[in-house]
Amino acid sequence: MIRLYDGGVYLLNGQEIVPERKAATDGFTFNRSRAKEGTIAYSVLKAHNTASDMQNLRIRFDSLVSHDITYVGIIQTAKASGMESFPIPYVLTNCHNTLCAVGGTINEDDHLFGLSACQKYGGIYVPPHIAVIHQYMREMMAGGGRMILGSDSHTRYGALGTMAIGEGGGELVKPLLRDTYDIKYPEVIAIYLDGAPQRGVGPQDIALAIIGAVFKNGYVKNKVMEFVGPGIASMTTDFRNGIDVMTTETTCLSSIWCTDEDTQAYLAQHGRADAYRKLAPADVAYYDGCVYVDLSTVKPMIALPFHPSNVFEIEDLTGSKLSDVLEDVEKEAKRISGRDYHLTDKIVNGKLTVQQGFIGGCSGGTYSNVMEAAHILENASCGNGLFQLSVYPSSQPVFMDLVKKGAANTLMAAGAILRTAFCGPCFGAGDTPANDCLSIRHATRNFPNREGSKPGNGQMAAVALMDARSIAATAANGGVLTPATDVADDYAIPAYEFDPVSYEKRIYNGYGKAQADAALIYGPNIKDWPAMEALSDNILLRVCSKIMDPVTTTDELIPSGETSSYRSNPLGLAEFALSRRDPAYVGNAKEVDKLERARISGSNPTILLPELTSVYEKIKTIPGSENIDPASIEIGSMIYAVKPGDGSAREQAASCQRVLGGLANIVSEYATKRYRSNVINWGMVPFQMKEEPEFEVGSFIYVPNIRAALDTDMQHIPAYVIGGTVQEISLYIADMTPDEKKILKAGCLINYNRDRHA
Repeated sequence: MIRLYDGGVYLLNGQEIVPERKAATDGFTFNRSRAKEGTIAYSVLKAHNTASDMQNLRIRFDSLVSHDITYVGIIQTAKASGMESFPIPYVLTNCHNTLCAVGGTINEDDHLFGLSACQKYGGIYVPPHIAVIHQYMREMMAGGGRMILGSDSHTRYGALGTMAIGEGGGELVKPLLRDTYDIKYPEVIAIYLDGAPQRGVGPQDIALAIIGAVFKNGYVKNKVMEFVGPGIASMTTDFRNGIDVMTTETTCLSSIWCTDEDTQAYLAQHGRADAYRKLAPADVAYYDGCVYVDLSTVKPMIALPFHPSNVFEIEDLTGSKLSDVLEDVEKEAKRISGRDYHLTDKIVNGKLTVQQGFIGGCSGGTYSNVMEAAHILENASCGNGLFQLSVYPSSQPVFMDLVKKGAANTLMAAGAILRTAFCGPCFGAGDTPANDCLSIRHATRNFPNREGSKPGNGQMAAVALMDARSIAATAANGGVLTPATDVADDYAIPAYEFDPVSYEKRIYNGYGKAQADAALIYGPNIKDWPAMEALSDNILLRVCSKIMDPVTTTDELIPSGETSSYRSNPLGLAEFALSRRDPAYVGNAKEVDKLERARISGSNPTILLPELTSVYEKIKTIPGSENIDPASIEIGSMIYAVKPGDGSAREQAASCQRVLGGLANIVSEYATKRYRSNVINWGMVPFQMKEEPEFEVGSFIYVPNIRAALDTDMQHIPAYVIGGTVQEISLYIADMTPDEKKILKAGCLINYNRDRHA
């Protein structure tokens, strides 16, 4: 049972939930303000806040982390802004563009750049195949009361007592320049865990059940999830890590857990006993909401395409319900891609058959997950048909102990394929299923086409998320969907034995040992960011894409998979922007950018687009714009989407728009803070509107006095759709920090930093 409380709650002695409304009627005399300070989140945020108050936080982190899709752009940006060394520990892992199979040498060129950057600036370099980003941070960096910022959305180490936040690259540039991370104090939601998981139920099952309960209603959006309650003690820390990493899919800001003796043992096991700190809420703590989870009632779950919140109990998917649910997925696939995708034909004797399994990455490849999967597959067979199972241990130390314990041999004897630490299948860069097939994965996401298929080329596949235990049970049952509770027994996982020898012999630890004279090594695909201009007083936007889907993911804004190889080349990567959602966007944006290039050069853009003459004439009919010089009006492209930015922290979802001449987004709401931050850091105005958009692709929208509007409350910004007539619309911008406003006026974070250090 999962229950969402309506309104705030008080938590007494970490055990008793008292709804705020009940407290008032039952005569409790709690001091709400003081009780808000009783959360774990408050204590951690306070310890890292450099501001004079706790309402407008200015956070300094203990360490940073990036992987090889993001770190080149971050370092290039920080270098252009004046960075001379890494001021805090900065870990560069190589677990995304690990395979050097696309684009010739460019992936390995990025790795060489990363190593040279760690040597020059004093960083920590984790070579390919050694560890996935979040497993390394759990093992070697996270600890009680710490805060970590990462350029991957699944930067979550709450089960170890660390508040970790995943953001776009621009937010990591700020601490590299010794600036702070500035946010309003977030709301904190208690995730009250009670009871204990059934045998056969794993961390992914619990995570999916929570995601299904809170994603669509936004219950924890941009808030901190604080895990409390007696149920925590029923799970090992390795198990808790698997739940925690999936909190990203709720759209929360961060997470934090109560810590205990098992947390202490985990850290000591990894040679870091001094990193433990006992964390628990005060005797009276106030939370802005509460999610009650009875762990004993959670059953094996499956998140069907195309989102982690599309969850069902596996045992409930039988007969006519299974057919109805799969028909809905087929319809959604048709709507998204315009192509037919078949699932109902995979129903055999009332059961769903699947064609591929994957266990790996930051959520699935942990020691306990793989050990449980191996136990279920002992003396079983994955079969010699279409179904295949791949297992990716999350780090070399985990892999080594799986070998010592015999689990690696058990898995291979069952026909599973073991591979090294690599995140690729999670975002379409490895183990792509065959056309019209379904893959079940203990991974983090199942967004459209994230598994690597290309509907534009006539390919369509999909992913369902499941726990490693049920994936193994399904593999042992010939690919017939099977909950692990059907095969669970009293198996006890042998204690993990961490051996750091592979880390000691391969990882370069240069923190505090920067070599200023060392050279950065550039491959031919590594390009500098193009110049971007400051925001003008008056802007003219042309709508280049209009997406009316309920949610637009970052994978749709800039596809993952093989496009990741071009992440170090801003203009090269921009060619893929919206390619799987709106293939006309790039061409539309380029045409608008030509107009702005002409304006900047002193030419008349109406020569390129004669209809601009009429647009300029209509602008002069707007009160206050009668004497405006058309040459002073900045021209840029714009995207409208209902709710963009769900998913990855990758800044390229915004930077690709910007390098193509993007000047703004207009949305109903932003799916995540991290995407909105990316939009701001790349100098695009994050407009919102309450009404339905009546403009279309090709429409012009004029926004006068935008720089001055940024200095107001920004709740009513007049704008004008210029067509046969002039139609006024009202835009607004949600709250921004003073520095974010300066970044927009400067044109982007790079310009802002250059101006400061000039």
